[in-house]
Amino acid sequence: MSFPRYPEYKESGLERLGLVPAHWDIYSLKRSVEGCVNGIWGDEADGENDLAVIRVADFQRSKLRVGTKKLTYRSITDKEKEARKLRFGDLLIEKSGGGDKTLVGCVVLFEYDFGAVSSNFVARMRPLPAFNSNFLCYAFDSLYKGRVNYPSIKQTTGIQNLDSESYLQERFCFPTLTEQTHIARFLDLETAKIDTLIQEQKRLIELLKEKRQAMISHAVTKGLDPDVPMKDSGVEWLGEVPAHWEASRLNYHVTTRKGVAFKADDFSQEGIPVVKASDIKDKSIRGTSTCISEQFLAIHRKAILRAGDIVLSTVGSHPDVKASAVGQIAKVPSKFSGALLNQNTVIFDVADKQVVREYLFFVLQTSGYRDHLDINAHGTANQVSLNVADMLDFPFLLPPLKEQRLVASQIKAEIDKLKGLNEVVERTHSLLLERRSALISAAVTGKIDVRNWQPPADESTFDEKVRQAEMEVES
Repeated sequence: MSFPRYPEYKESGLERLGLVPAHWDIYSLKRSVEGCVNGIWGDEADGENDLAVIRVADFQRSKLRVGTKKLTYRSITDKEKEARKLRFGDLLIEKSGGGDKTLVGCVVLFEYDFGAVSSNFVARMRPLPAFNSNFLCYAFDSLYKGRVNYPSIKQTTGIQNLDSESYLQERFCFPTLTEQTHIARFLDLETAKIDTLIQEQKRLIELLKEKRQAMISHAVTKGLDPDVPMKDSGVEWLGEVPAHWEASRLNYHVTTRKGVAFKADDFSQEGIPVVKASDIKDKSIRGTSTCISEQFLAIHRKAILRAGDIVLSTVGSHPDVKASAVGQIAKVPSKFSGALLNQNTVIFDVADKQVVREYLFFVLQTSGYRDHLDINAHGTANQVSLNVADMLDFPFLLPPLKEQRLVASQIKAEIDKLKGLNEVVERTHSLLLERRSALISAAVTGKIDVRNWQPPADESTFDEKVRQAEMEVES
């Protein structure tokens, strides 16, 4: 979709804005809002003065809105909430938080009528009467994506703090209220269409993961020949299995080497890489920022990694948190050969010649083994751990060695195909995100003229699709 440009432009005087429509005004952000009113955390809920407190965790960054799925309620006195209570259309800005990958300073829109205040890490910005709150939210998003907030960030004790007074001194371009409202309506509809496509790409990624999981589980429990004679395995998760395959358990064929509990003083900026449990992601080791002196190699030889080693994390998040759940598995890439393994991790070594290591690696990726780890994980809601003996107390199937190699080879070939498909979907997903950001930036800075844009005559069907997509995002 292409849109015309405005008939006449003028110099904005700002490199990041460039030319802007001739009839738009340019002034500081602080002239568009009443200012920043800092939030409050209050006391423990007491059933009398309880009020919803909007935290940074409630920010739906992709939707630029406040999510209400897991609201926190705190006791806020009438005096405390008098100047802080939120209204429909207020903007909330993150003043403290952020991180290396996510800068502090994100702005979202509050579109509810229930009683609420912002937390002490969030400030309220109430748009002045001549400004459309939705337009301002898109404008702040464009500034945030352009890192215009970066000069106003102060780093203290690992937490980023935004100097909101400094940030609101930044200048931006503003059309009339009527035009702001029209641009916001345009962006609501057009970004919602993109969001629906983004949600479809996310679903495709999940389906590819499910297909990968199902394919591996089927190959190591049913084999590759659909006509082979079958027998009852006597194990619920295995069901019927090829008649010539033998049943065994991991502890008969696997030995382990544990990672080392190094002291904080042992680590350094240079030296031998140290692989931690948190470095094990997506069936590989994604990198580590921790090193240690070479002198530790001689002391901890059993913890030295070799290319192709199978490593698992023994401590992690609760199984419900799938991205970082305990029991993450990886095969050590060649670039980490010679690295040392940190505590809360374990190496699975093949102890005899009855098991092919590549085949074992895929057995450990089955849904049956994942369920086994989840059942045996113990700890708190925030962190759980696994006992190595429990990790090895698992029934699996042993085909003849030649067939193990064939199964592993076939699985790898299928994974490569799925990986290619996944890369296409991921690339499409990234392009859609870029398209969304570019469209918002172009509209709020006047690079495109949408004054003659009209919404579809019948939006009911599309609006329902958008609503469903938003519900999926929140869940």
